[in-house]
Amino acid sequence: MEFSSRARQKLAGDRREQQYPHSLQFYLEPPTESISLVEFESFAVDRLKLLKVVENLGVSHVRGTDVYKTKLEGELRKLKFPYRALAEDDYEARRKDHISHFILRLAYCQSEELRRWFLQQEMDLFRYRFNELTDSLMQKFLEHVNLSFEAIGEDLKNELANELSVSTPGFSLSKVKEQMFYKVGLADAVDLFRARRVFIKDGFAYVPFKEIDVIVLNNYRTKLSKALALTARSLPSIQSDERLQPLLNHLSHSYVGPDYSVQKNTGKISLDQIDALSVKSFPLCMRQLHRALRDSHHLRHGGRMQYGLFLKGIGLTLEQALEFWKKEFIRGKVDADKFDKGYAYSIRHSYGKEGRRTDYTPYSCMKIIMSNPPSQGDYHGCPFRHSDPELLKQKLQSYKIPPSGITQVLELVKGMHYQLACQKYFELTHDIDDIGFSLNHPNQYFTESQKLLSGGREPKKEFNNSGNFQQKNNSHESINSSSTPTSSNAKADTELEGLEAYFTED
Repeated sequence: MEFSSRARQKLAGDRREQQYPHSLQFYLEPPTESISLVEFESFAVDRLKLLKVVENLGVSHVRGTDVYKTKLEGELRKLKFPYRALAEDDYEARRKDHISHFILRLAYCQSEELRRWFLQQEMDLFRYRFNELTDSLMQKFLEHVNLSFEAIGEDLKNELANELSVSTPGFSLSKVKEQMFYKVGLADAVDLFRARRVFIKDGFAYVPFKEIDVIVLNNYRTKLSKALALTARSLPSIQSDERLQPLLNHLSHSYVGPDYSVQKNTGKISLDQIDALSVKSFPLCMRQLHRALRDSHHLRHGGRMQYGLFLKGIGLTLEQALEFWKKEFIRGKVDADKFDKGYAYSIRHSYGKEGRRTDYTPYSCMKIIMSNPPSQGDYHGCPFRHSDPELLKQKLQSYKIPPSGITQVLELVKGMHYQLACQKYFELTHDIDDIGFSLNHPNQYFTESQKLLSGGREPKKEFNNSGNFQQKNNSHESINSSSTPTSSNAKADTELEGLEAYFTED
């Protein structure tokens, strides 16, 4: 199927229905149409925003509650993904859902950690959407994905009524008679069997309709996990595509909020305030770097870049930065002349005053978590991602975090929810119950902290995940501008053809 980069052809109604017969799918068939790089990135960024919301809601709220469902539906509406199974003429939403899933599958198949994160969020999103289906649409979907289980007849159900009532939690005899039960092979209902939630007889599980989602989700998990492993095998061909590789790498380390490259408070923070601010309003990663700098009067390159760009983002001018770093370094083993010759250049460079004049932006949480892990003697990185749990616990204790709060943080770290662990740290250090926003950037942490401490905002109760996709390069390795999909040149309309080739075996 071919599409112009300027205007896509319209599919006839029956063909549109045939392509996406249901608002929900297992994503078994990759897209075959050609799309522009602009649409490629737009779809991918919107789905990434959606999955970030799914992750945050899954920790902040109990899945399946009214609050959880309301917030997630609101995000689906806002990003124009399918949100109501009965919505008419939602072809464009279904198409976006289909294509964006496969784009992120390409971006997030590149490591075990990325695959695990993507799988978990897609599972949670699928669970919500499946449970929103009506009974009739649920039955149609099961048929659509070849999971048509045999519904037992009334005679057999009456015969087994006592056993079904006793073996199925929450089912009285009257409820058994009202509910439809399915005869499912034991291999497909292992989780239900282990949890003692179904009646077993002759190698079959008798599953009530309301529990069928467990079986469907297990089936989906198996298929998606296998598909991610298969896609990972196609990485060599992806890496050879100079249009896709920089974009996909950027997506897997992406940040979808403000880049904090321009601050209204530039020059309004004095150097004398930094020590106090580091305790009150710095995220743990920056507080750790500041303390290490004060103690050893030196930071290695990774630490200087991470901390220096953060300070730039909160408002330090170039002149203040040069003064700040010089004063600290000459207290150690670096004299003034060596600093001027060896370190001042890199500071001016990060402010866009040297070299290629690139105005570097502060690192986002994803960049800190996913790239350049610290080695022995380094202090950069994310403490929730890169610190030993016991050392992290000791650090939190030294900052007077209550034991119950430390337990919550460590549970989030154990589940690899590093940004959510930082959100919990924010709540604990600011004595609030609900952070009220999705934390994705150290400078966002600082800004929100200052607003809260100055009375500029009340702790929000509504989840917010606004912001634009960060376009600027955050490291000294630049992405070729012709590969950046939002560039205004003609290459921005380059089409991507044959996307399905990346998802099939060699």
